[in-house]
Amino acid sequence: MGFTLRQLRYFVAVAEAGTVSAAARELFVAQSTITTAVQEVEHRLGHAVFARSVRGVELTDAGRSLLPRARQILELVSDAETYTASDAELSGTVRIGASYTVMGYFLPQHIQKITARFPRVSFEWYERDRAAIEASLIEGRLDLGLMLTSNLRSEGLDAEPLARSARRLWVAPTHPLADRSDLRLSDLRGHPYALLTVDEADMTTRSYWPDLGREVFLATSSLEAIRSLVGSGSAITILSDMVYRPWSLEGYRIQPVALADPLPDMQVGIAWARAQPTSAAMAAIRQYFATTG
Repeated sequence: MGFTLRQLRYFVAVAEAGTVSAAARELFVAQSTITTAVQEVEHRLGHAVFARSVRGVELTDAGRSLLPRARQILELVSDAETYTASDAELSGTVRIGASYTVMGYFLPQHIQKITARFPRVSFEWYERDRAAIEASLIEGRLDLGLMLTSNLRSEGLDAEPLARSARRLWVAPTHPLADRSDLRLSDLRGHPYALLTVDEADMTTRSYWPDLGREVFLATSSLEAIRSLVGSGSAITILSDMVYRPWSLEGYRIQPVALADPLPDMQVGIAWARAQPTSAAMAAIRQYFATTG
């Protein structure tokens, strides 16, 4: 007998929340129920999916391998539950703008499903920064925007959250901070920091770490450069789980570490202009993301 949907759902919830207690609060179930489901997953898999510590849980190699597959299964089930025959009859053109992070790490899994679900709808995809997406929505040059909605500025937009991704410290396994418990932002001072600038990540970092200063020895829009620097032990960084990968291009290992200080989650959402007309196709796409995002 394979995994149940409940087991996979609880496993994904713990992986995203970082602790069993947080997952239990989000799902409104007892911690013991979550713990039992995770233990059943580990029993059937034959490997531990989480490494437990006082800071919470971290995915093991087996857990990291299972997580994208579990998410895909849950997404397919959700998609099947929400599909209606009328989706295939919708027609028209929908112009969608997406920011860099969303285009690279959130949207690809949805594009194929959307085009298959709405075969008569013509989709136009544009990669833009937040400011350009907001302006294009207000001016009617885009119909929908997918971006990090925590940075929205335009008052004429409505938005709906789709996904949250926790931010964690990334270090090399051999880094002095790798095995520290109860790490805080103040503990990171004196360690070279690689600052990502794309999608206003630098602005977000400084919003929760305003005294980040001389630690920044490199600011770059290249996520691969940051992975290489962190994996080699040359730098540390704080980024979201959505863009996490345990290896750099050179094969260096990257270890995520939860911080004791509260860090804001990265929030992906869908936005549209309040004053612009909403077509049936636009409404259907919004509903798709609201139920599967």
